[in-house]
Formats: sequence, structure tokens, C-alpha cells
Amino acid sequence: MRIGHGYDVHRFADGRKLILGGVDIPYEQGLLGHSDADVLAHAVMDALLGAAALGDIGQHFPDTDNRYKGADSMLLLREVCRILAENGYQIGNIDATVIAQKPKLKDYIPQMRQTIADNCGVDVSQISVKATTEEKLGFTGRLEGISAHAVCIITSGNTA
Repeated sequence: MRIGHGYDVHRFADGRKLILGGVDIPYEQGLLGHSDADVLAHAVMDALLGAAALGDIGQHFPDTDNRYKGADSMLLLREVCRILAENGYQIGNIDATVIAQKPKLKDYIPQMRQTIADNCGVDVSQISVKATTEEKLGFTGRLEGISAHAVCIITSGNTA
């Protein structure tokens, strides 16, 4: 059993969609990034790669590579899961938290969980997504952006 942690942050930007956990969230701004800037998916991918000691998303999908410009992070998540499987790992569970003052995300969490589960090839019961604010403190509280943390457990046939 191995444990991984991922963290990501993106600032708000006009003229972009807000995609979190593969779900298009209606909001006046989206997040700025080379890909679709899905901060939740990015934190999940980094947790999974970190647990397997296989680098991070910047190593696998560099923002200097135009192949990933505007990329759908769910496709990248599928690739991370393929890399994990290729290295003999399976997902035990993923627990993620999105930190956003706005928009309110409660109604979108079931769809985020299902979308992440589908793209990881696991049951939705293995995926937890939570959302919280920072009580108007810090950059998320000032509505400058959104951050996300994710932790995961992966298992393998090895004892490492």
C-alpha cells in the first residue's frame, strides 16, 4: 500500500469555462491554465503519480508542450491511470477537497465523483470529493482562484 498527496491551484480568468472534476460548472469565470485548468483533476493526478513515485503531471504533461494546450484533464487522468496500471498499481481510494469561496459546489459533487471514478476505472465508492471555503481568507477567499488537495491509496502486487 502506498499513499500519495497532490495539490494544485489556478487563478480565475475571464472567458474560460470552469471545469472541476471533469464537470462544467456554470460560473462567470473559469480557471487559467495551459490545459482546461481542472484544479481538482490535477491534484488527483499528482496524488496518484506521487504515490507510485512516478513524478508529477508537469513531468508527464508539460505546459511547454502544445499537445496539452487546452487539453481535457479527464483524458490526462485516464493516461495517469494507464501509467499506474502499467507499473502494477491499482487505486484503493481517492479523497479530495476543493477550496473555493465561490461558486458553491455542493450540487456538483456527485457528478464530479462519478466522472473521476469513470475516468479512473474504479467504483464511485472509491472516490470522495468535498468542497470548502476559507472563510474569505487568503487568495481563494478573495475570489482570486481555486485550489484543491487530494490524497490517495494505491496498491500493488509488490510489498513496496
